[in-house]
Amino acid sequence: MLEAILDRRNVERALKQVQSNKGACGVDGMQVDELRHTLNTQWQTLRASIMEGTYKPQPVRKVEIPKPQGGTRMLGIPTVLDRLIQQCINQALNPMYDATFDNWSYGFRPNRNAHQAILQAQSFLQQGYIWVVELDLAKFFDKVNHDKLMGLLMKRIEDKRVLKLIRSYLTTGIMEDGLVSQRTEGTPQGSPLSPLLSNIILDELDIELRTRGHCFVRYADDCTIYVKSEKSATRVAESIIKYIEEELKLQVNREKTRVGKASESSLLGYSFYNDKGTWRPRLSEKTKERIKKKCKETTGRSNGKSQEEQIKQL
Repeated sequence: MLEAILDRRNVERALKQVQSNKGACGVDGMQVDELRHTLNTQWQTLRASIMEGTYKPQPVRKVEIPKPQGGTRMLGIPTVLDRLIQQCINQALNPMYDATFDNWSYGFRPNRNAHQAILQAQSFLQQGYIWVVELDLAKFFDKVNHDKLMGLLMKRIEDKRVLKLIRSYLTTGIMEDGLVSQRTEGTPQGSPLSPLLSNIILDELDIELRTRGHCFVRYADDCTIYVKSEKSATRVAESIIKYIEEELKLQVNREKTRVGKASESSLLGYSFYNDKGTWRPRLSEKTKERIKKKCKETTGRSNGKSQEEQIKQL
């Protein structure tokens, strides 16, 4: 499998993807537009070190960005070279795993999007599943259990060299203010491999929900479960929280995990309302407030932008 990952055609595809994504530099300062030259001059040496198992990824650069609902989200920005290698791994593994992922999983998957997730939720509501369990996983990407994830990968990947390479990316340190701290859990957002790894571990949740006969929609770590009564919703919430924490080794934010009627729920920025017997989606109140705030910031006189610039940004 490692040979397929490092095949020149796969590397060329990965290079084009990394270049199209652009993005900031990592700890070494290398820019995306320097990557082609680096491959032309160093690829054989780099490939040999990966094949021999001696390659060590560089630390990721820690960046914190504000979250719409308050607080910050931590990103780990790999070097452009490590982004390339991770993209190569992702391209080789994604077809194998995606073919087995659940139909009600929509995040970070080819030909799937948030709008499809909203329509699926709407379909469940129309069938009478109008009580909703909104699960909130506490800092999911920062809390993924490495041993649990590697155990799942070992079930499908026989090439130990690939497993070693993936684990090296999981345990790569995080650099902040020039200091590197080691990582024992999590798969920080910002890397090409992180979305696939998150779906691999949360596919276990999908399988459990299917086994129990529940209707659900999952988009990455956003998961809502649809049932027909408040009593069932409360029971399901308690049971599935126990499963997530004990079996998947993840943390559930119990304060933000909610049980309520569909009209009080939200999914990916949308809420739902009943229009004469037909459930319809609409922007949630939080989403509308964010839009209003951004519009005010964009059109404010103090931002120094011309009317033409403001219109373009809107």
